[in-house]
This record gives sequence, structure tokens and C-alpha cells, in this order.
Amino acid sequence: MSLVLKRPGTLSTLLENIFSWKITREKTAVTTRSLTDNITIFLTIDQNTIGDHFNPNDPAPIYKRQLSHQFQHYILTSIESARRYSTFYYKITCKTKNDKQYADAFVYAVRRHFSAKKLIQIERFEKFKKRSYILLLASLLFMMVCHVLVPMIVSDDDSIMSALHNGLDIFSWVILWQPIDKLVFQWNPYLRDISIMHRLVNAEVIITDNV
Repeated sequence: MSLVLKRPGTLSTLLENIFSWKITREKTAVTTRSLTDNITIFLTIDQNTIGDHFNPNDPAPIYKRQLSHQFQHYILTSIESARRYSTFYYKITCKTKNDKQYADAFVYAVRRHFSAKKLIQIERFEKFKKRSYILLLASLLFMMVCHVLVPMIVSDDDSIMSALHNGLDIFSWVILWQPIDKLVFQWNPYLRDISIMHRLVNAEVIITDNV
């Protein structure tokens, strides 16, 4: 009797747990999306330490100086969780009012750096496409030559011709696989890097102070 009485309660509890787990999962997914949709990169400007953001061997003015490797790594690490449509923000904190005079030059240097990186990524993508199309064209030409010339050289024996055609078909798929794989599946990382550089160049700037 006790077992029979416990069954309804156990079933209802199980259903409640499943329902609450589903709601918690949906809330977690929404929270995760909201955190990754807007990514803030926190930066600090201090006239005594601003040089740490740049290459110490670069004598150019601040707005033309190269960023240090540590600073680049920090920015790229800050956006590791970025999604395709994530929006970036630079939140710059100035320790004193005098530090604000460096803000425009500092932001310009950051934008200039990632603008150059974007052009490099675009150039790499164009070279990748060019190489892939050349490889595809060369593979197609080689395959067509094999299908035309080889039957002309080999005897007219049906069994030999059948085996030859099957071998050429397999060889054609093998030789075409790499260029097709590159053009269909391997160009997304290039587009992702270009998109990230573009968003870093055009990220909105928010300036605050600790005064």
C-alpha cells in the first residue's frame, strides 16, 4: 500500500524537476547570450603608465605607435567569447582629468592597429581564394585530360575500360576533394577574423574617470 501511495508523488516530483530544469536551462542560455552579445574591453589611461600599452622601441607619437604584444594579447583575450554578432565596446578609465588628453590619441592608435590587421586578414583571404581556385582549375584540367587521353592509349577491351573508368572516377574524387574542401569549409575562419578586426576598429568608446 505504501508503494502505491508513493508513485503519484514520485511522478509529479519528477515532472516538476524536469520542468524546473528546462526553465533554468533556458534562463542560463538567455543570460549567456546577453553576456556575449555585448563585450566590454576595459582599458585604463594614466600618463605615467600609458607607454606600457605600446612598443617601447617605437619613437613615433602616441597615435602612430605600435601596440605592445601584451596589450594586443589582452584585447584579443577579452573577446574570446565573442559571437558572430557580438558588439564590442572600449570602456576607458582615466585616473585624472589630465589623462583625458591622451584618450583620443590612444583610441586612434588602437583603431589604426586593428585596421592594419584587418587589411592583412583581407589580403590573406584573397590569396587563399586565389590559390584554392587555381588548385581547383588545375585539378579539373588534369582530370579531363586523364578521361580523354587514357582511353585513347588503352586497348578497347571492355573489362579493362570498365576498370579504367572506375579507377579514373575514384582518382577524380580524390584529386578534387582538397580544393572543394577548402572552398566550401575552410574559408569561414578568414571571415571570422576579418569580422573581429572590423568590430574592433569600429567599437564604441566610453570614457569615464575616477576623479
